[in-house]
Amino acid sequence: MRVAARWLLGVAMVVAGVSHLTFLRSDFRAQVPETIAELSPLDEDQIVLASGVVEIALGTAVLAARRRRGLVGAVLAAFFVAVFPGNLAQFANQRSAFGLDTDAKRFIRLLFQPVLVVWALWATRRG
Repeated sequence: MRVAARWLLGVAMVVAGVSHLTFLRSDFRAQVPETIAELSPLDEDQIVLASGVVEIALGTAVLAARRRRGLVGAVLAAFFVAVFPGNLAQFANQRSAFGLDTDAKRFIRLLFQPVLVVWALWATRRG
């Protein structure tokens, strides 16, 4: 079961990364917190593109890593924590994207983020 969970997670990350670069690019811009965009040398679009590249790299690493699988899982979990402010900003600013067009849907999405963290750690753990 852990192997299937790891493959599903890796493929999902690659698909999410590709969607950052292509067909969901504008939706992902809705998640970039204004404070992050103001503090970053990158604009919102560049932040979305960079995070897409990171997601593709992490997804590929989840699929390919053997000896450092636990480290990859920890980095992916940290990434999920790092992007959580984007989910909070989408909720707080009532930004509709990805079909999250109500406060209830955006709130439920917030609850899913810890699941991703646990999934990343569990699926990449040895044993």
